[in-house]
Amino acid sequence: MTDATLALTRSVGGLEAPLPGTYVLDAAHTHAGFAARHLMVSKVRGGFAAVAGTITVAEDPTESTVDVTIQAASVDTRDEQRDAHLRSPDFLDVEKYPTLTFRSTSIKPLGGDRWSVEGTLTVRDVPKPVKLDVTFEGASGDPWGNTRIGLSAKGELNREDFGLTWNVSLETGGVLVGKKVQLEIEAEGIRQG
Repeated sequence: MTDATLALTRSVGGLEAPLPGTYVLDAAHTHAGFAARHLMVSKVRGGFAAVAGTITVAEDPTESTVDVTIQAASVDTRDEQRDAHLRSPDFLDVEKYPTLTFRSTSIKPLGGDRWSVEGTLTVRDVPKPVKLDVTFEGASGDPWGNTRIGLSAKGELNREDFGLTWNVSLETGGVLVGKKVQLEIEAEGIRQG
């Protein structure tokens, strides 16, 4: 790690953390993705193109907050027919529920650059707790004088907990779409002020 990078991060109780402040997600460099089983033999991956939010890093990192809003209609799995189905009342029902939100409720250190972030994910107006395993990827200055931080996160949820119960039984056993959904997030935030 260079001296310049060290000046953009800090050590708190032996853990690497960003400098305190508010970081706005850079939508062009943030990916909120998911993966779900398809036909019981493979995984379909997708994501949302319209993601906005803030990460407020407190002096005590465990008092930090995360607040994210995703436009449901921006779902993209690289298949327009599937995306249209995901936007329909069978799944996200984007006309009735245009956004998905995540609000953190707890941040705990796991050691090194890893943190546990628990929060409430709301899909179709159904709020449920979700736990994310977050890695602080570091901080950097950009050519325009901004400080940027990078975070990676993974988690899992049961889509049926949010009322996303549509499925088709297969003749060979199993179902068309798995219940478990893997969350895969790569986020880049720009420090404000």
